[in-house]
Amino acid sequence: MRRLVLATLAAAMLAGPALAAEKNAVPPTSAPKFVNVPQDSVLSYNLIGLNMTDAENNTVGEIKDLVLENQKLTGYIVSVGGFLGMGERYVVVSPDSVALGYDADAKKWKAIIGASKDQLKSAPEFKYEGKFKR
Repeated sequence: MRRLVLATLAAAMLAGPALAAEKNAVPPTSAPKFVNVPQDSVLSYNLIGLNMTDAENNTVGEIKDLVLENQKLTGYIVSVGGFLGMGERYVVVSPDSVALGYDADAKKWKAIIGASKDQLKSAPEFKYEGKFKR
């Protein structure tokens, strides 16, 4: 199972440049480069849907999406507010603003941000529209 996940991640990373290519982009001419996944890495499926808490362990949002720019993670799209998908809004936070860790005892990932739910609600809103429409 782990090999399948790693192979899928590697394929997605290699396909990333092609999928993100603009209309006039030229495909790469070099052979693909393969990488190892360090043990302290986190995979995207562990992040999508992960509740984000503040320092007091209050849930303040949920990671809904990842922002990749030039093949680097540049943001987490976080849903804040709302109930059962109604009235939620999205904000984008820098990866530097979020502490990620794996709780081995609970066997789950944690995301902690130094902001309250109200601070996130008052942040500039991100909308899924245009090129980013779901």
